[in-house]
Formats: sequence, structure tokens, C-alpha cells
Amino acid sequence: MKKYILLFSFPFLLAGLFSCRSGKPYLERSNEYKALLDAVAQLSKNTTDEKALEAVPVLYKQVQENKLKQIKDLSTSPDLGKFDKTLLLYNELQDAYHAIINTPSAFRLVNPVSYSSQIFETQQEAAESYYLAGKQELNIGSREASKKAFTYFGKTEKFVNNYKDAGALKEQAYENALINVVINPVRDNSYFSNQTWSNGLSYSNDYFQRSLVRDLNALNRNYYPSAFYTDWDARSQNIRPDWAVDLVMRNIIMPYSPSDYRYKRDRSAQIEIGKDTAGRPVYRTVYATLNITRSTMIARAEMEVVINNLNSNQSIRRRTFQEEYRWQSERATYSGDSRALSASDWELINNVYHQPQRDYLLEELYKKIYPQVKSYLTNSVSW
Repeated sequence: MKKYILLFSFPFLLAGLFSCRSGKPYLERSNEYKALLDAVAQLSKNTTDEKALEAVPVLYKQVQENKLKQIKDLSTSPDLGKFDKTLLLYNELQDAYHAIINTPSAFRLVNPVSYSSQIFETQQEAAESYYLAGKQELNIGSREASKKAFTYFGKTEKFVNNYKDAGALKEQAYENALINVVINPVRDNSYFSNQTWSNGLSYSNDYFQRSLVRDLNALNRNYYPSAFYTDWDARSQNIRPDWAVDLVMRNIIMPYSPSDYRYKRDRSAQIEIGKDTAGRPVYRTVYATLNITRSTMIARAEMEVVINNLNSNQSIRRRTFQEEYRWQSERATYSGDSRALSASDWELINNVYHQPQRDYLLEELYKKIYPQVKSYLTNSVSW
């Protein structure tokens, strides 16, 4: 009986502890800003709440003093990121202002300050600072500087929409940062490049190259200032590429035939063979053996991706991707009583075995390598 009482009381004890923690006095909380908003919200529900009435004037003074001190400290920083932090602090002060004036019982306790003019002035100052920083980078003229300028002009427009000619300068910075990239056809330096058995080479030289150009050109240009071309497109459109991507397939391991592994599974089942004199069913156990052949083919290959800067005649990035494709199939025969076999056993028995061609294996390797190469090139041209 005592155990029952203890178990019954335990959930209520936990609920009481949780209630005490969640109801911690406003003035004892570590986050004074959140405590202030909670106290004001409580007064909107209960205008006579003594703890909230006591806390609001004290907390507002603390919040105001602390946030204004942080803003003053930020004002001397040369880091442009100070404007985001400053606006966050001013907006929190403004949120406190709105919360208090919209709650009569809190408004009677505090005369809050509106910081709308400070928010406006900070936005203007931030826009001008980023604008000047963008023009400075734009005058440098390099791609890296143009990328920075593009970002700075974007921040300018974030703080003040249509600020001066920031939009036009942002487009100019983008054009300066834009790179034309030609992706050359895949080269296969292996033994298989001269073999007539493989149709996979058309996949590598044509589909692989064209798919990369199509998918990479579909990227968001705000983050990836680049244009991709096949070698044929670049020549036909008189495009002078800045970068060239070379794709080399090598170290291809392609089996001529599968490796087989044979094993057995014993099966048994009870079947009804008749009825006894009382009309009850009579069962007998029947047996069969499943003879299974598992065929496996494993293909491997590497693709080296080299990005060259054609203006400086230097290699920018280089990486090799390795992949493996495993093909496997099972088929079976049986001996014994077929009635012992399950539906899944019959699937193996009726499975029509087709050994894959090696061009199929090569194509599957290309499909596994493709997303890695695409991601690598995407990262290479990103901001």
C-alpha cells in the first residue's frame, strides 16, 4: 500500500518542481529581456500581478542600460558586421517599447523610449558604409574583389532598398566576377577506350559532359556567378573561357564474367494428405532442397577532375573520385517435393538470369560518379 502511495505521488512532485522552475521570479532570471516581455505579457492577462508589477520598471531600466552600452561599444568597431548587431539591439528595445505602450498596466509604471529614429539612422549609415566598401572593392577589379563588392551591394540594398545606384553596381560586380567555364569531354585513358564492346563511352563523352553543363547552368546565379559550356558550344559561340575542366576516367576494373557462389537451403512443409476415420485431416511432412547460385560482378573506376585557369595557365583544383558498382543476382533449382517450397523460393527458381554487359556496368559507374563531380564543380564556382 505504501509503494502505491509513493508511485501515485511522484508525478505530482515532478509537476510541482517544474512549476516552481517555470515560475521563477522575473528579477532572478538570467535573460532580463525575455523576463521583461514575460512580465509585460502577464500584466496584459492580470493587471494586479504583484511580481510582474514589481519587475517591469526594474527590468526595463536594466534592459535599456545594457543594450545601449552594447550599442555604444559596437559603434567604435571597424567591422561592418556591427550594423546587424546594432539593429538587433535597437529592434529589441523597440519591441519592448511596443509591448509596454500596448499594455496599460505596464505603461503606467514605465515611460518607454521609442528607438524608431535610431533604427532608421542606423539603416542609413549601414547602407552608406556597405555602399562605399562595395565601390572600393569594385575599383580593385579582381574577381575576388568583385565577389566582395557583389556581397556588399547586396547588403546595401538589404538595409535600404534602392539605395543610390547600388543595384546597378551590384550587377556590374556580378559581371566582373562571372567566369566562363568550358567542360571538356571525358577522356578514357584505360584499355577499354579502344574496345568495341562498350557503348558506355558515348555516355561518358556526350551525356556526362552535356548533363554537367545543363545542371550547373541551372544553379542560382546569386551564389554561383558562372556560365558553363561544352567545348563545342564555346567554339561555336566564340566564348573565351576563363576556366577549363578536364575529366579523365582511369583505373577501370571491369570483370568479363561474374563470380558464382553456390549454397543450399533445406525446406520442409506439412501438407494435408487425407482424413482419418473421424474426418480429421491427416498431415505429412514433405522435404525439398533449394540449390542457389549467387552471381556477382563488381566494377570499379576513378575519375580525375582538373580545373585549369586558362588566363594564368595554372591548375586551380584537382581531385580524384573513386566509385564501385556491385551487380548481384540469384537463381535456383530444386530437388525433392515441390510442395515444400515457398512463394519466395519459386521467385528464385523462375528468375530469368541475364548477365549484364560491361557497357551497362560502366554506365552505372558514371551515374555514381556524376553527383560527386557536379557537387565539386558547384563548390568551385560558389561565392
